[in-house]
Amino acid sequence: MLVEQLLQGNEEFRKNVFNKDPERYQGLAQGQSPGILWIGCSDSRADPERITSSSPGEIFVTRNVGNIVSSHDWSLFAVVEYSINYLKVEEIVVVGHSDCGAIKAMDADLQDPYLTPWLNDAREAKTRVDARMLTPETPEEEKERSHQIERENVRLQVEHLMTYPSVRLAIDEGRIGVHGLYYDLETGSLSQVI
Repeated sequence: MLVEQLLQGNEEFRKNVFNKDPERYQGLAQGQSPGILWIGCSDSRADPERITSSSPGEIFVTRNVGNIVSSHDWSLFAVVEYSINYLKVEEIVVVGHSDCGAIKAMDADLQDPYLTPWLNDAREAKTRVDARMLTPETPEEEKERSHQIERENVRLQVEHLMTYPSVRLAIDEGRIGVHGLYYDLETGSLSQVI
């Protein structure tokens, strides 16, 4: 069973990491003070801590299909509010990635009772890219178009985030910065979009 792999992995973590620095983990057991809120995609290949070499306690993470910042996602509202007002994060990053299944599903106009309405908050990214690019004629051009939609989706989701009252207030007061990042699965490179 796959759950057994998780439990075995935890045993290895406890033996090789946790038990070698128990003071650090005891401190984390008492509370957290991450500097960054990471809003990313649920994709299993884009693990925030791994791709940034971050330690436990450094990044407060929320992930969903397509790194969507929705105006009707109460869970995300709660995460953002908690991050800004209680954890006092200094930065919020919205992070997209290459080969994003959510963007592919949206682009293919997949009709799914749950995924399709969820991805409505990303459709404008496709519209913007298609308005400025010629129709792709080669596989390379199609791949570049997909990358452009993924990056534009990061920009769009940052725009959505800026409509959250707590984000706007914290920015106006100089308490936080907001950025958009893009992770390339083929190169392992994380770059700034906004």
